[in-house]
Amino acid sequence: MEAECRVLSIQSHVVRGYVGNRAATFPLQVLGFEIDAVNSVQFSNHTGYAHWKGQVLTSDELHELYEGLRLNSVNQYDYVLTVCDPVMGDKWSGEGSMYVPEDLLPVYRDQVVPVADIITPNQFEAELLSGRKIRSQEEALEVMDVLHSMGPDTVVITSSDLPSPRGSDYLMALGSQRIRGPDGSCVTQRIRVDMHRVDAVFVGTGDLFAAMLLAWTHKHPDNLKMACEKTVSAMQHVLQRTIQCAQAQAGEGRKPSPAQLELRMVQSKRDIEDPEIVVQATVL
Repeated sequence: MEAECRVLSIQSHVVRGYVGNRAATFPLQVLGFEIDAVNSVQFSNHTGYAHWKGQVLTSDELHELYEGLRLNSVNQYDYVLTVCDPVMGDKWSGEGSMYVPEDLLPVYRDQVVPVADIITPNQFEAELLSGRKIRSQEEALEVMDVLHSMGPDTVVITSSDLPSPRGSDYLMALGSQRIRGPDGSCVTQRIRVDMHRVDAVFVGTGDLFAAMLLAWTHKHPDNLKMACEKTVSAMQHVLQRTIQCAQAQAGEGRKPSPAQLELRMVQSKRDIEDPEIVVQATVL
């Protein structure tokens, strides 16, 4: 029998839709992980809707929840999954903007990243954390080396505006993993993933990606290529199913609403559990 693997997931939570813990818990459970979910935020729905209501927990309230786990001696975890994957900002129409106050950047860079094993920034976030611009694949690899030097052994730049060799219909992601041998040696794996673009704006994809990458790197600890292929392939299945269902609900010629674009997670259970590989990673 496979040993139980436990994850503490500290993320936002919504009643409606799939972001934060709602996006991470189901796929991790499907893939065999025991999850304890601590909700740092509880909203009625994600902020892509016109309106939302809810609460943001303070650090004292989060600490109180964890203290209850500790007092019962059930706070032994193999992994901690947080929204600090890191969620700081993104580029829109070529211009980057931060989701969070700029004074949080040193906190992410100097306190969070150094204790992380895996980080999954987008290109804009990787540039913020490293202090370097990415204008080519070579510069992206250099930035990932900088991020490695800060602590994490696995770095995946989940999306970039770099041109894909496969053309404008594809989005490029890049990954780097340092594998340490028992003799102290270190080998670095580099990969590129070219993903077919989906013409829609989804919410929760970063949380889903981080959760599945955690699961697949656990199952394939020394094979970033395989872990990323399974993660990205599952993502493609989920997004294709979601856009097809959303367009059917919206009707021909109409733009789907945020509610119609909620990820079809439950319907994609089989694709999450055993994804057909539809995206091949290239070893660099």
